[in-house]
Amino acid sequence: MMHGPIADQAEVSSTATGSSPVAALERALSFCNNVIVVFAALALIAACVILSYSVLGRALFHSANYWQDEAAVFLLVGATFMTSAYVQQQRGHIGIEAFVGLLSPMANRIRLWLVDVASLLFCAFFAWKSWTLAHEAWVDGQVSNSMWSPPLAIPYGLMAAGMTLLCVQILLQIVIPLSGAARR
Repeated sequence: MMHGPIADQAEVSSTATGSSPVAALERALSFCNNVIVVFAALALIAACVILSYSVLGRALFHSANYWQDEAAVFLLVGATFMTSAYVQQQRGHIGIEAFVGLLSPMANRIRLWLVDVASLLFCAFFAWKSWTLAHEAWVDGQVSNSMWSPPLAIPYGLMAAGMTLLCVQILLQIVIPLSGAARR
């Protein structure tokens, strides 16, 4: 088990520079990710406040909570999926390091590229299914089973948008080493 930086992480975190379309897309996605992280932090704080209000309201005033749990879940789902591209940009997802020390730097780059391709395929399928789910919820006017009945298109749309951003981030990580773009 390793608690420091992964040996091959420095090679992967390099980014394209210049005025190429790949570099422009990477800068735009990075800016978008940074903005989303701020809003996700606010969403997490709001979820904490809502759940605390719910607990206090039930304990002190014996009031029902019609909307609090569901609102908190919607905020948490949005924060989780929308920040997944930021986490991927930082290479913050959990990785298995068993082969890092055994393989040469070139073999590690190939391994990481293949993992990114497999991740992109899975995430693209997940994003596609999320968009179909969000579309069905929107068209059919699906709402949750609670008394509050918020539209399910909200969490499904956040899930789909977050997975799409994650796919774009992974695609950039696949394309940059192949494009021969200048790196920082």
